[in-house]
Amino acid sequence: MCGMNSIRSPIAEALARAMLPGSVYVASAGVRKGERDPFVDVVMEEMGLTLGRHQPHTLEDLEDDYFDLIVTLAPEAHHAALELTRSMAVDVTYWPTLDPTVATGTREQILDAYRAVRDHLALLIDKRLANGRMPTGN
Repeated sequence: MCGMNSIRSPIAEALARAMLPGSVYVASAGVRKGERDPFVDVVMEEMGLTLGRHQPHTLEDLEDDYFDLIVTLAPEAHHAALELTRSMAVDVTYWPTLDPTVATGTREQILDAYRAVRDHLALLIDKRLANGRMPTGN
């Protein structure tokens, strides 16, 4: 879960789907709906992954409303998840993740910021959830 479900959380969702067993339900959401970001598609394709037809959505838009774990990637998402789960037996964990949209410079420098977010999330998912099943890319 992140602020707008357009960069960090969709990246994490695609990575988790690739790295975790198919029996694990994985979905991403934002506090608000954002716009799909084309830089995300570029950096995910570099790993042989895709977001498919993903369109940004909020937690309320998800089909399933029961989770064992909500991973938040931005402070506002963390606060929203804690508020949402006050009376639920759901673990909420915060993985501070930079917003790559603050990057400036050339297209390649901006893509490097997105790659850093992708690689950061892949490492966290690998270490904490997937037990060494990090995708290697093409």
